[in-house]
Amino acid sequence: MRHKVELVARAIHKAQDQELSWDGESTASKKRFREYARNAIHLLGEDIGVLLLALEETTVGKRVEDPRAAVSSMSVADSQAT
Repeated sequence: MRHKVELVARAIHKAQDQELSWDGESTASKKRFREYARNAIHLLGEDIGVLLLALEETTVGKRVEDPRAAVSSMSVADSQAT
């Protein structure tokens, strides 16, 4: 349940286009977003599964894609330099 709350809280934070990154937010602010997330999970009930699956895939995709994107960018820069 904790992982679900964290995923939804971060998604709500990002959707609100906050000035600070999640890691830059205060403990009180993170606590508020987690409360919003708990409420959303409770209200959506079983339907939250689709949202969580999409959030999980996005989160995993970013972790997997970022290193490749960095390597691809470096490869392009290297090929342009020669």
